[in-house]
Amino acid sequence: MTQTKRLIFKIKDLEKSFGSHQTVNIGKLDIHPGTIYGIIGNVGSGKTTLLNLLAGNVKPTSGFLYYDNNPYETNWLGKIVSNSEIFFAGKTGILNSSKSVASFITNKFGNKKNVVQKRYFSKGGFQNIWERNLSKLTNGELHWLGMVLAIESDPRVLLIDDYGIYFDSSMENNFRSQLISMNRKLGTTIVLAAPSDIHLGKFSSVLVYLDNGHIARIRPGLTGKPGKKRRRRSR
Repeated sequence: MTQTKRLIFKIKDLEKSFGSHQTVNIGKLDIHPGTIYGIIGNVGSGKTTLLNLLAGNVKPTSGFLYYDNNPYETNWLGKIVSNSEIFFAGKTGILNSSKSVASFITNKFGNKKNVVQKRYFSKGGFQNIWERNLSKLTNGELHWLGMVLAIESDPRVLLIDDYGIYFDSSMENNFRSQLISMNRKLGTTIVLAAPSDIHLGKFSSVLVYLDNGHIARIRPGLTGKPGKKRRRRSR
C-alpha cells in the first residue's frame, strides 16, 4: 500500500488575483516539514502574496492549498481562521497596533517579556526603541522587531518576508544562526522571501524562483538536506 507523502504545504493550480491583476499562478509546489525554503523574486513577482496565502491572510482565487494535508479552516463568513502554528513575520500585525514596543512585547509574551527585553533591548541601538510607539519605528526597526517576534514565538512554521534587506551583515549573521538553530533543533519549517539569493542561498535547502507569479525554476540550496536531529514538541 502506497503511503501518502507528508507535506506541510501542498499547492496545486493555485491562483490569486486582485481585480484583473493576477499576482500568483503556481501549478505545483510541495513544501516539506523541517526544511528551509527561499522564495526569490523581484518586486511584483508574487513573493509576498504567496507568503500571505500560506499564512492564511488571503484566500486563493482558485486552486488548492493544503496545510498538513488539510484545507484551511474557515468561519461561517468564509474567512480563513488564523492558525497558531503558523507565524508570518511581516509588518501588518505590528503596524495595526498603537501600543509601545514594551506594551506590545508584554501583551505578546506575558511573563517572558523580561527575558525578551534583556535578550534584545538591553544594549546597542535597539534599547532606545523599548518605550517608543510602534507607529514611530522605521522600516528597519519594524523588520528587526518582526524577526525577534518570529524567533521568540517558536512556531511550527515560520514565514518571513523581505528577509535581510534592512539588516547589516552582523544582524543578518545573528538572525541566520538563530533560524538555522530553530530548524535543526526544533524541526521548524521556514519559508523566507527576498529579492535575491545573496542571503537565502547560504542556508536554504530549496530555492524557488518566481517570475510574474509563476515558478521560473527550483534548485537546491547550498545546505542540501536539513539537519537530521529534531526536537519538536507535540502539538
